[in-house]
Amino acid sequence: MNDQYAELYSSYQWLVPSQFNIAQACLHRWAENSHEGRRTAIYTEDELGHVDSWSYTRLSETCNQLANGLLRMGVQPGDRVGIAMGQRPEAVASYMAIFSVGAVAVPLPGSLEAGGIEACLRHAQARVALVDTLSGPDLLQAHMNYPELSQIVGLGFQHDNIIPWRTLLARQPASFKPAAVNASRPALLVYENPGRKPLKGILVPHGALIGSLPGFVASQNWFPHMAGPFWSPADWMSAAGLLASLLPALYFGRSVVAALGRFSGARAIEILDRYGVSHAYFSAVQIEQMAAETDLVARDAQLALRAVAIDGASDRNEAMYQWCERNLGLAPNIVLGAAEVPLFIGNSQHKWPAVPGSIGRPYPGHLVTVLDAQGLPCPADVVGELAVNRYDVNGHPDPAMFQNYWNDPDGTQARFIGDWWLSGAQAKVDRHGNFWYMGSAAAAIQSP
Repeated sequence: MNDQYAELYSSYQWLVPSQFNIAQACLHRWAENSHEGRRTAIYTEDELGHVDSWSYTRLSETCNQLANGLLRMGVQPGDRVGIAMGQRPEAVASYMAIFSVGAVAVPLPGSLEAGGIEACLRHAQARVALVDTLSGPDLLQAHMNYPELSQIVGLGFQHDNIIPWRTLLARQPASFKPAAVNASRPALLVYENPGRKPLKGILVPHGALIGSLPGFVASQNWFPHMAGPFWSPADWMSAAGLLASLLPALYFGRSVVAALGRFSGARAIEILDRYGVSHAYFSAVQIEQMAAETDLVARDAQLALRAVAIDGASDRNEAMYQWCERNLGLAPNIVLGAAEVPLFIGNSQHKWPAVPGSIGRPYPGHLVTVLDAQGLPCPADVVGELAVNRYDVNGHPDPAMFQNYWNDPDGTQARFIGDWWLSGAQAKVDRHGNFWYMGSAAAAIQSP
């Protein structure tokens, strides 16, 4: 393979428009074109096998109706709006409606129970939430202890304290002009580890989507080249599910598979096979679960995969690499990212050779190193803390970088040494520039 890494990395320049709204970039611009609007945006199925598909036009019109409804409910630019839904088209419409009005989406992961939902909503000072049947009971219980949540829109169930989704949308027009927002305006307030104390909300700007694109394109072997449907079982209520999978795929106008229900290795292979998925993103845990069921499900599958990205925060990277080659028919691209900085390092089999087991090299546009306890770059093969700079090699701001921890300036400052954001992951870099994940940092480096 011709190693193109050095040329790609050194020549890369960020092109971030001053005005950038995720909803316009990922949805409305496709729906505005009659031909593109007919393209399938979402293939969806539930655990019972019920299937449907939503075009970009249908998704945009639903988003617009919901955006008009949010305005009538008093949602203003900058307001935080909670969302708790599974992988379904309505979840995408909800995000896009929140972005369209200039508000900030607060994803509530499906793993949260009532106490965690309450804590996140209270911390975010959210007054409105959108919820489906899966998270509805927990959110309603959280509402009992957090009455400041004044309005709840419920999808697929009835309750005295909610506004039914269908009722709200039926009264609203299907046209809406998305708010013109600066790329640095907040789009998401993400709680990645809501069980930890103190609670940390990660404020992510609209421009972070642009910041995620180099890593997404590279880890998906130069997406959208020859791209069919994209699928990831990652929770759409997480930063990984949004910025490493769903939103970049929609940004390029491609089709995304949405699968409600629990993940299993058997079902994953079935979905990859049934939809002819060409590009996919998995966590290390999900790949291990698929590997455990290989003998049961993979032998008869006819897969169309062209690229698989795997979250590389695992000490079993080499084993996963070998399993994918044997069973999925291609070598995976190990990647690493965080809610604070999505997809900043990894591999790309299409453009440069990967070393099995490593987490690759910094993706173009990102300046990454390993720091010692004093905050200085480590020599080759010396373990330290993986860190990402606020600026790229040309001194331009990295748009992938989060803004701050919500209402926590001290906590934000503690995660930086100068312009280096401390990831909390241990790593080392070899003499060839390949990075190796070595586990979680034993202790965070303290700012001087």
